[in-house]
Amino acid sequence: MLMDDMGWGDLGVFGQPSKETPNLDAMAAEGMLFPNFYTANPLCSPSRAALLTGRLPVRNGFYTTNGHARNAYTPQEIVGGISKDEILLPKMLKKKGYVSKIVGKWHLGHRPQYLPLENGFDEWFGAPNCHFGPYNSSIRPNIPVYNNSEMLGRYYEEFKIDIRSGESNLTQIYLLQGLEFIQRQTEARQPFFLYWAPDATHAPVYASKQFLGKSQRGRYGDAVMELDHSIGQILSWLKTLGIDNNTFVFFTSDNGALITNIQTTFEGGMREPAIAWWPGHIQKGTMSFQLANVMDLFTTSLALAGISPPDDRALDGLDLTPVLLQHTPIFFYRGNELMAVRLGQYKAHYWTWSNSKEEMKIGINFCPGQEVPDVTTHDQREHTLQPIIFHLGRDPGEKYPLSVLTKEYQDVLSWISPVVEQHKKTLVPGFPQLNMCDVAVMNWSPAGCEKLGKCLKVPKSEPWKCDWPH
Repeated sequence: MLMDDMGWGDLGVFGQPSKETPNLDAMAAEGMLFPNFYTANPLCSPSRAALLTGRLPVRNGFYTTNGHARNAYTPQEIVGGISKDEILLPKMLKKKGYVSKIVGKWHLGHRPQYLPLENGFDEWFGAPNCHFGPYNSSIRPNIPVYNNSEMLGRYYEEFKIDIRSGESNLTQIYLLQGLEFIQRQTEARQPFFLYWAPDATHAPVYASKQFLGKSQRGRYGDAVMELDHSIGQILSWLKTLGIDNNTFVFFTSDNGALITNIQTTFEGGMREPAIAWWPGHIQKGTMSFQLANVMDLFTTSLALAGISPPDDRALDGLDLTPVLLQHTPIFFYRGNELMAVRLGQYKAHYWTWSNSKEEMKIGINFCPGQEVPDVTTHDQREHTLQPIIFHLGRDPGEKYPLSVLTKEYQDVLSWISPVVEQHKKTLVPGFPQLNMCDVAVMNWSPAGCEKLGKCLKVPKSEPWKCDWPH
């Protein structure tokens, strides 16, 4: 279960004071909490690519070289998508007869060759991009919603989202799609992989009528409450069908909360809420302080299915099934630049660039509230020789760097430096997939549009080098 832009502290079990996530809190009480769990990038597309490939975005190609240390994703005009050279989790699971379905947001490329059914999934209900819009179709078409390989309609048209009120029943639709798939596979006695990826907490935030206005946290809280309710329904359904003790469930988010943390490699951008649930196998009410990340889910899923991981490529995920405390590094990238590394309780920043000076001058700040005096900068200042180091156990907000004059700093530097050196020495970057844009590749005429009378005229192809200010 992969949420969209949900922050580390948004669940009651992680300290959110309004206690509006009773089902997720119960999931944690019945399973295992991971307070030190990370995504692979502070942005949607690269983190999703990392989850499904088990590889850092700089390896799998989900980055750009158009600007140094710039984040990039897959808007409608992007030419690229997930590389044909990558092996996604559902393709690996086929080796043991698993049927795989994605429900919700894909975001790894919207052109036909990049869609889920071309990359190992057997079924799909959802959209290639997020629910941005509504758009004027003469300039930019609304995003299509697919059932498998053909569109059923578009956001804001056949799939309503009320921008003014925030009302939409999309989460309800995604819930029913998930429940139906689980039941069908259970009745067929067929092993299955469900990738449930709703996007209600991504701006513009939406919720169905029965949840609107119910949260103390406004519309975002309404969306979280509905997602929490849906997750409760899914877990309850597994119990009803009698397959709960034979089903591994993992909950997390693709990156930090949009308002204050997206784009940054400080903790708020990449540390995510994470819960593992498997009755009869995972001890109830436990907590693992192991450093873990979304790429571990690739390797762990294969281990649970009894499948050996690919041996022809570097993988960045570990098998979490032993759940042993071990010193596993977490690498924080923006685009093609290694920004920071966490090892144990310590995190070393080699770059602390938060937002470009050019963007700030025109009033755009991608990282509001993330400035740390004498640490963050608006120019790209390197700290490779003398990284800025925090002890996250004492200082999870990354506000008080260790003094370079202390023995603690020198000890940590001597511990982390060889890890970074080895990582860089063995890193083989993938071909950047997020460099070129073209209006002609937008969702003008997706497969199935003819049946619906929803095809739009494709404009002339005029490729350009994408500009990534983030």
